[in-house]
Amino acid sequence: MQRATIILLAAKGLGTSAIAREVRCCPRTVRKWKARFAADPRVASLYDAPRSGRPSRTSVALRCELVQLACERPDGVTTPFREIWTYASLADAFYLRTGHRLSVSEVGRILRFESIRPHRIKQWLKSRDPNFAEKAEMICDLYLNPPKDAVVVCVDEKPMQVLERKYPTRIGPRGVVRREYEYKRHGTHVLLAAFNVKTGSVFGRVVPRRTAEATVSFMEQLARHYRGRRVIVIWDNLTAHYDGPVRRWTKFNERHGGRFRFVYTPTHASWMNQIEIWFSILQRRILRNGDFDHPQRQKLTVEAFIRFWNRHERHPFRWTWRASASKTRKRRAA
Repeated sequence: MQRATIILLAAKGLGTSAIAREVRCCPRTVRKWKARFAADPRVASLYDAPRSGRPSRTSVALRCELVQLACERPDGVTTPFREIWTYASLADAFYLRTGHRLSVSEVGRILRFESIRPHRIKQWLKSRDPNFAEKAEMICDLYLNPPKDAVVVCVDEKPMQVLERKYPTRIGPRGVVRREYEYKRHGTHVLLAAFNVKTGSVFGRVVPRRTAEATVSFMEQLARHYRGRRVIVIWDNLTAHYDGPVRRWTKFNERHGGRFRFVYTPTHASWMNQIEIWFSILQRRILRNGDFDHPQRQKLTVEAFIRFWNRHERHPFRWTWRASASKTRKRRAA
């Protein structure tokens, strides 16, 4: 199509640069196809010229058959004990299906040309909450238009492993960080944190274990932190976030004059909680490459990062989400 357009525009008298801008290619390409058509003014001259090397022995039909096979799951019969394809297993299954033997490298070339990667796995989780739209709308409205007489905070818990690298991390050639694979375990911690959606500040506490009692204790500290103010808490559907037989949050709210309101994210949609964004920052900057020889060291480091964030880097998050899978428009959520 592009080559024919070049010839048609040239026939109209357009220059090389003008044609290149029109078809969005380089002037060298325009000159090449103008010269080839001038030497042999036939439509056939616009096709690819014969190339050197051995012609392909795999017909188009066989290539399509391989692509179709790669887009299926292994059946467990011809390929037992296999959940995803490899190039070698595809070559074997293709031989059993068609009687044609392809080399592993040929299978790889065909699939790469079609941009097919059957060995890759992408995870997904769909919320089946019947009230998803209503809950999501309410949460986004709190992010965009927080009440002037209330504080909106996103609350959640983050488990943390206390890992010590067995050997020191080094800088290798070309600045590549070299980290020894082995490590020592020193237990776990849990970070309970609340993210203020308006200011971007974080209130957090590190505790040994995640329990309902620890969550209530943290919320008591949060209530003192926002003393006398109405607080709207956005959190997920963890069991500890519900009343339970002991009516923990009803009693908690009564102790604080009913100034707390609890808003739950849709089921399987904890990604709507903005504290998850901050947790990812903590993971990348502190935990992923951290080296902690004692649980107390990790606790002090995480709490120091929270203070640093609040003093120097705090900011509200701005993000969008796709309102519906059947629509292409995006909804601004914060």
